[in-house]
Amino acid sequence: MARLADYFVVVGYDLDKRVDGEGQGRILQRFPEKDWEDSPFPQGVELFCQPNGWQLVPERQPASFFVAVLTDINSERHYSACFTFWEGLDNSQKAEASEVDEADEVVAVVQPAQVFAPKSLVLVSKLDYTEAFRNCLGLIYTVHVDSLPVPLETVIGNLLTCVIPIAGGSQRTITLGAGDRQVIQTPMNDSLPVSGSSVAQLFRQLGIINVLYLFCAALTEHKILFLSSSYQRLTDACRGLLAIMFPLKYSFTYVPILPGKLLEVLSTPTPFIIGVNSFFRSETQELLDVIIADLDGGTVTIPECVHISLLPEPVLQQTQTVLSMVLDPELEIADHAFPPLSTQPSKLKIQDKEIRGVFLWLFARLFQGYRWCLHIIRIHPEPVIRFHKAAFLGHRALTEDDFLVRVLDGMAFAGFVSERGPPYRATDLFDDLVANQVERIRQEETCPHKVMNHVKELAELLFKNENPYPSVSMHKVQRPSESSQNSAQIRPPFPALDEVAVQLFIDHAAAKLKTAPPVVKAEVKDMVPSGPPLGDFVDRNGNVMANSARRLEVVRNCITYIFENKMLEAKKLMPAVLRALKGRAARVCLTQELNQHVLQNRAVLDDQQFDYIVRMMNCTLQDCSHIDEHGIAAALLPLVTAFCRKLGAGITQFAYSCVQEHTVWTTMQFWEAMFYSDVQNHIKALYLETEDQQNNSEQQQDGSEIGALELASEQNRMWPTLSKEMQTERVQKEESTVFSQAIHYANRMSYLLLPLDTSKNRLLRSTGLGDVESVSNSYVTNSIAGSMAESYDTESGFEDAESSDVANSVVRFINRFVDKVCNESGVTNEHLKALHTMIPDIVQMHIETLDAVHRESKRLPPIQKPKLLRPTLLLGEELVMDAMRVHLISDGREEATGLMGGPPLLPAEGAIFLTNYRLIFKGTPTDPLVGEQVVTRSFPIASLTKEKRISVTLPMDQFVQEGLQLRSCTFQLMKIAFDEEVASDLAEVFRKHMHKLRYPQHVQGTFAFTVGQCGKLVVEHKTKDKNQSLKTLSKNLVKSAKKTIGRQYVTKKKYSPPTWENRSSFQSELDEDEISVSEEIDQSSLTLSSTIRSSDRQTMSNVVERACCRDYQRLGLGTLSNSLTRSKNEPFRISTVNRMYTVCRSYPGLLIVPQSIPDSTLQRICRCYRQNRFPVVCWRNSRTKAVLLRSAGLHAKGVVGFFKSPNATSSVPSQADSTSLEQEKYLQAIISSMPSYSENSGRNTLSGFTSTHMSTSDSSDKLRQPKIGALMKQVMMGNKEDVPGTFSRGALGQRAKVISLSQPKVSGKARTPNRGKWGSIRGSGRLSAYNPDVGTRLAGKESPQPNGGPSEALFFRQQKAYLYIIGDKAQLKGGKQDSFQQWEVVPIEVCDVRQVKNSFKKLMKACVPSTTTTDPNMSFLRCLEESEWMTLLHRVLQVSALVVELLDTGSSVMVSLEDGWDVTTQVVSLVQLLSDPYYRTFDGFRLLVEKEWLSFGHRFSHRGAQTLASQSSGFTPVFLQFLDCVHQIHLQFPMEFEFSQYYLKFLAYHYVSNRFRTFLLDSDYERIELGILYEEKGERKSPQVCKSVWDYIDRLNKKTPIFYNYMFSPEDDEVLRPYTFVSNLKVWDFYMEETLSEGPSYDWELRGRPDRVSEETSDKPDTSGPKSQRRIVWPCYDSLSKVVPDAITKLMQDLQSLEAELGQTSEKWKDKWDKMKTAQRTETKLESKPSFSSSLLMSSNLSHQRRSQGVYLQESGVGSSINLAMDCEASATSTPVGGRPSTSTLYSQFQSTESENRSFEGILYKKGALLKPWRPRWFVLDKTKHQLRYYETRQDKDCKGMIELAEVESVIPGASAMGAPKNIDEKAFFDLKTTKRVYNFCAQDSANAQLWMDSVQSCLSDA
Repeated sequence: MARLADYFVVVGYDLDKRVDGEGQGRILQRFPEKDWEDSPFPQGVELFCQPNGWQLVPERQPASFFVAVLTDINSERHYSACFTFWEGLDNSQKAEASEVDEADEVVAVVQPAQVFAPKSLVLVSKLDYTEAFRNCLGLIYTVHVDSLPVPLETVIGNLLTCVIPIAGGSQRTITLGAGDRQVIQTPMNDSLPVSGSSVAQLFRQLGIINVLYLFCAALTEHKILFLSSSYQRLTDACRGLLAIMFPLKYSFTYVPILPGKLLEVLSTPTPFIIGVNSFFRSETQELLDVIIADLDGGTVTIPECVHISLLPEPVLQQTQTVLSMVLDPELEIADHAFPPLSTQPSKLKIQDKEIRGVFLWLFARLFQGYRWCLHIIRIHPEPVIRFHKAAFLGHRALTEDDFLVRVLDGMAFAGFVSERGPPYRATDLFDDLVANQVERIRQEETCPHKVMNHVKELAELLFKNENPYPSVSMHKVQRPSESSQNSAQIRPPFPALDEVAVQLFIDHAAAKLKTAPPVVKAEVKDMVPSGPPLGDFVDRNGNVMANSARRLEVVRNCITYIFENKMLEAKKLMPAVLRALKGRAARVCLTQELNQHVLQNRAVLDDQQFDYIVRMMNCTLQDCSHIDEHGIAAALLPLVTAFCRKLGAGITQFAYSCVQEHTVWTTMQFWEAMFYSDVQNHIKALYLETEDQQNNSEQQQDGSEIGALELASEQNRMWPTLSKEMQTERVQKEESTVFSQAIHYANRMSYLLLPLDTSKNRLLRSTGLGDVESVSNSYVTNSIAGSMAESYDTESGFEDAESSDVANSVVRFINRFVDKVCNESGVTNEHLKALHTMIPDIVQMHIETLDAVHRESKRLPPIQKPKLLRPTLLLGEELVMDAMRVHLISDGREEATGLMGGPPLLPAEGAIFLTNYRLIFKGTPTDPLVGEQVVTRSFPIASLTKEKRISVTLPMDQFVQEGLQLRSCTFQLMKIAFDEEVASDLAEVFRKHMHKLRYPQHVQGTFAFTVGQCGKLVVEHKTKDKNQSLKTLSKNLVKSAKKTIGRQYVTKKKYSPPTWENRSSFQSELDEDEISVSEEIDQSSLTLSSTIRSSDRQTMSNVVERACCRDYQRLGLGTLSNSLTRSKNEPFRISTVNRMYTVCRSYPGLLIVPQSIPDSTLQRICRCYRQNRFPVVCWRNSRTKAVLLRSAGLHAKGVVGFFKSPNATSSVPSQADSTSLEQEKYLQAIISSMPSYSENSGRNTLSGFTSTHMSTSDSSDKLRQPKIGALMKQVMMGNKEDVPGTFSRGALGQRAKVISLSQPKVSGKARTPNRGKWGSIRGSGRLSAYNPDVGTRLAGKESPQPNGGPSEALFFRQQKAYLYIIGDKAQLKGGKQDSFQQWEVVPIEVCDVRQVKNSFKKLMKACVPSTTTTDPNMSFLRCLEESEWMTLLHRVLQVSALVVELLDTGSSVMVSLEDGWDVTTQVVSLVQLLSDPYYRTFDGFRLLVEKEWLSFGHRFSHRGAQTLASQSSGFTPVFLQFLDCVHQIHLQFPMEFEFSQYYLKFLAYHYVSNRFRTFLLDSDYERIELGILYEEKGERKSPQVCKSVWDYIDRLNKKTPIFYNYMFSPEDDEVLRPYTFVSNLKVWDFYMEETLSEGPSYDWELRGRPDRVSEETSDKPDTSGPKSQRRIVWPCYDSLSKVVPDAITKLMQDLQSLEAELGQTSEKWKDKWDKMKTAQRTETKLESKPSFSSSLLMSSNLSHQRRSQGVYLQESGVGSSINLAMDCEASATSTPVGGRPSTSTLYSQFQSTESENRSFEGILYKKGALLKPWRPRWFVLDKTKHQLRYYETRQDKDCKGMIELAEVESVIPGASAMGAPKNIDEKAFFDLKTTKRVYNFCAQDSANAQLWMDSVQSCLSDA
């Protein structure tokens, strides 16, 4: 029973006190005066009566009523019902009020006649009966207002003494003695909330989605604020929200009506549900983390920073559906043609219960099976229960679900567990639902109508709970009469009540209560049913990962094999087992199987068994999350302390020491859950024992085991019947059980947290174990743990510096755990103290045993780890860090993983070695099938571009924590994972060393410099300093080179390189001029301050010896004869202006400049160019005498000043400044040097320009000119590949013939071009729209005359400029062109260095991806395209092709792009390579690289990021791009290059490897400064160490033909014109290939011996019968060039081995090759120069014209042939690899004399290709082979060409054409049309022609 009202209070306006101009209320009277013991009087009632503040008003307001809720300090809710009415103040009070209210008298005068003050009657109760309160307070007011004949004291006395039952469903009629009567209905069950119709109202106000948001927000502990202008609605809304949260109870701040004065409560950090009047809306605007629900407007506002986790799908969707069926039943049938007549929603009260039914149903779904996850850890004196969250989430497969995880972590759920956990208590509707209806809910959840029926049943029960009986009895409550409410007469104020009278009532009632017998309500307690266990229904849901029985079988078999010691079998199954263990069922199966092999908590294994078991355990734990939701770690915990192996006498290693690296062991919740489940088992055992002793075995009917909760419930039921002694005995037993478990767990935790090697503790460090706070639902008391832990640190008696940090953190962790669980499970304080003193000792003891184990385990031979293989090192290469055992993991390349066929070579196990040159991995594959193979992967340390830490999980082994991913710009990637034997600090040292070697302080720290000395220095340490000089040398080398000026290098050889001053001054040359210096050097230009000596001749001769000078002599650009004899009329001279490197640091000392320009001018001109790189000549075309110049781009001011100044033809330009003039002079001098210019216009004059150019030009110009126009347009427009027309897919597209209608007579002098490889540009009209000014002369329209005459030539001649300047488009904006100017600027877009860098990064990722991907957007070709590498190559090649074409037509070209050392160098080098065959030989290519790349200062060190200083700039492979372009040209012209593709790869590898000094440093100046420019010649101290890559190549070339191209058979003076479109470019195989058997093949000394295989096989006895000659070739493992050599290499090898057998000394390959070549030449008496390679390769002798079509050999041995049908005499088809061989090649294999196949033969004249004459040839028509062949003569055996008849379309009579044989009948001509072209033939006479045509026709018709 409970009081209906605890207190009655009268609150009025306080006339005395006002604060800040606001009125206040004060309690006028309260009854009873004394507080009740069981409920103290709540504070602050006066605030809640007027939440908006106390104010006086000018007119009377209607009386109001609402219920506020106050929460007291014990978090009990007090409902205070406030009834407020307004009273007029009498005059005396008014006077007082006016004094207080208004300080200003003037205003006081104008006060209204009467003011009204509020007065409130407040009723405070613990019960929530809103209507009853409204009635009672209304009655009191009525008695007062209507002056009823009842004393108010009686009414109030009766009210305060009214007592009603709390629950039970009874109706209680009460009367207050004023002729009233009302019935109070109690709910049947007080655990269910009473909601009236508040829930339905809430949904009506806000809508379904909004309320669901609020519901989820309240459950996940967010802050919720309701706004409304009605107080009662606020209270109702809050009540409604709480009602739908049932069975969870809200335990945070709950204030349905918050007074305005307390608004700062809203900024509290804790969650809340608060209601505030809309009056204060503006104050709520700045709350950032509060969800605001506006009840009047129906909106819910969620701030951006708040994320609400919603219900999991599909529950959310189903809940919404059912709610809308309740609230809006018409929605479902809104579209029906015949809707049912009545589908009104239920009445509000019923609807309210239906909605609550939906939420009950929802909670039953969410919490189903929760009782199976309760751990009961104490039964007596009070049950203590814990919930195992992880197990619940795991079983329900909801670990990922944010909403449920948060709810389970919340306070509401903690309350739910402590309230509903106890197994023996009264049950309610929810208990029944979750126990008995789960099955029904599960089956119906997808069918809304069935759900609706269920909900209606629940609603009925809920409604019955609130309204068990139909309301029979009549309420009778007086209301104030209308007249009294409306009358304006002055009422008497509410009287002061007589306190004594009221108190008498109260005392009287209290006395009565005392004498009355106590009401005993029998509370029905029973055992709470648990419902169906969790496991069942989840499996039927199919949420468990399906594990086939086969997988479990594999796991079982493997374990059986291990314990039966069948290790080989186990090893085979292992990979499958480790894969299977990804699934949950297999992991559970593993723990069960292992359990069977444990006897009495122990299982001793041998080493190998132990290793396998540990490996499986690690694999199992690896996929466990930190909360262990599937209980796998829990099941393994007893096993890791059971399995062990004997290490030595009395030393045992347990499995736990090998499975520590898993986060689950550092998670406090895991340990708590484990501890509680163990305690539960022990307590259960405790009571089962006692029952057995008492023989109460009837408990266990039908043999099913009794559960812990059932047991506890039984014990709780019996508890009151036990005697006191029995009770205390049980409490003690339980307490000591928990205590002993706590000790046990302290041990267990120390086992798993203390690492085997306590000095190295990765786990604790990474997780910050010492600071992990427990995130559990329960509280931790501040017990004595803290103080104990401190005392332990200081007084524990042992101080072990090394391990104490580890020990401390473990002790702290265990202390916190023990504190928590012991407080929760009620362990006594004494016991807790004892525990705290024990823990440090436990830990220390364990550390000591571990030390012994660690010591012994180190002695153990590591189990079957493969032997570490040593790599072979180069001479001078030294190990920096010796072998570290690692695993090489497979990356994104699939070849090695076995996915592409072949065995999985990776992952491999071995060691990583760091030398001063390379990073090498050497090991063996982990796959047992290929265990004998050796895998090697290495790259030069200097080529490392990116290093990143990764964490790797290995499928096979104990998983490895740390790994590194190392990427190299030699297109190699190493993903390594350090083995567990490698200490983490060692891995760190490795990284540091690697960085040091990768980025040395100075270039002298690179391998190329340290290689010679390092070894000697190491030796010297042992043999006392014999060689002092070397030591000083090495020391000095590290200092910067400038300090070494003046010091001799003391070396053992007599040769002494010139000293510093000699290198840097040329003064002595003035005395005796050996080089043609054109003028006296101005003394002032020598700026070096060093003393100038006259011993300088040596240095000068060194300069002269430089490659460039030899080349300049070859090109006739400058002679090195004595100055007296030198002719002055040579156009160019060698200038020594830069001999001191003062004019331009990055240029060579000697430069070619026009004869007429003095050095002083050069010094001025250079300032206009970036980096002072002014234009210098680098190549001259020997035929047209056009020159190629290179320079940097102009400075911005230079561009403006130079190109914008009006270059008038007058001799004195008007406004240009002097530098601009000098520049002009310079360009004019270059133009003047060209013979075409000087012939036509006299020297250096511009006057006769237009008139004298009217001379005819040779036909080659005519033919070439139009192509350039198109080329030019194309280059300037960027890459437009969409040009229409076949030939003009861009002028560089198909190599079609130049189509020209005229057939000009061939003049004697004219040089006939070999092949017109550029398309006509007639179709590409669209291109000319680009820029009318720029390139006008080049892009001139083509207008050929029908008979080709002078006019055409004149047209072109006029159009051509003498000098084209290729400039950067970005810089040349706005330059005006002048029609008479003789140079022209061609603006192009160049690729920025940044573009190259980024493109290369993407290219590396495409060619060597770090991980495999299935994303189609990440496929190889897509990545390749995105890298844009091919587009960049296309651009460079395109510009180069344009320049080649311009030079070939006689215009000079100046390439002046960027700083003149990147793109400029690429273009200039490629132009020379394409134009001059010399550069396509070994010597020439070397010279080209030395001249253009090294001397002209390409910044190799900077672009290659070779030192620490350039590290930030990153790796930019400009030179690699050039080599790739050369590779593309090589592919298209395989016969033009003396060197092979391998040569290019070799350079590409070594230009980044830093093995040679050649590609170090940025310019000649820097090389001289270090003294390495000229040393290569003189110093030969250590012949075995090559400092120059060229020497190395020469030396190697003598030994082996690896660099030689057997197809080399150049044509004279051939200018190459390659295709440049992206579609014609191939990805260089250098980027893709790798040889895992021996590593990169570019360090030749390291290549494996080729006879490895034969050695192996010869040892075995030959029992196999006939041996197969076959050998398996694995992709990416074998070196193809070795295993499958090309034909010639193979023949050479065979010759060598035969010679060796015969005992002859084999001669050098080159001599042999040349001999064979000459022999071949004499054999086949060809008229023209023979092309040897082709005749060797194919039986029919190919002449030159077929060169570029023949099959050719690459060094890789995979012969692919390019099928370019060009205008040869005959289109012989070649065989593409893998395609169908054409008939000709099939037959040519066994050609005998072909007489038997000749069906018709004779002589015909055939017209050659364009501009070639008609020639008589012997033609043979062959019906058998279906071809028309032709020979030079009748006797000739080798056919010159053939026409496949299959391709012939028609044979028609032809017409005579130019150049045909004279005096021949018109009818003797006929044409043969094939699919490819038309052949023109001419027979001796018309009859013969007819005969031929008939024969061919008959052949065609036969076919």
